[in-house]
Amino acid sequence: MQIAFHRTELNLILSLYGRFVAAGEWRDYGISHLKDVAVFSVFRRAAEHPMYRIEKRPSLRMKQGQYIVLGMDGQILKRGNDLRQVLRILERKLIRAID
Repeated sequence: MQIAFHRTELNLILSLYGRFVAAGEWRDYGISHLKDVAVFSVFRRAAEHPMYRIEKRPSLRMKQGQYIVLGMDGQILKRGNDLRQVLRILERKLIRAID
């Protein structure tokens, strides 16, 4: 069985993505549904490595949290079980980008 983002999760992620696109920061995204993880990757340009990866790993729900935001070099920026809270790490970057 593959892991996938639920519609409500995608709505939160795509809402944030749209605001970054409007600010001129992000230009493309990719979604992968794998056996143990669902990944939403964000790109500045389509040919690059992803700037950020938002992962859903249900196997970590009882441990560190099933949602993870990873930076370009793979470092964990934020993790937890509440997607809205985890995405706040990126919203802070959006506020700086608009200033």
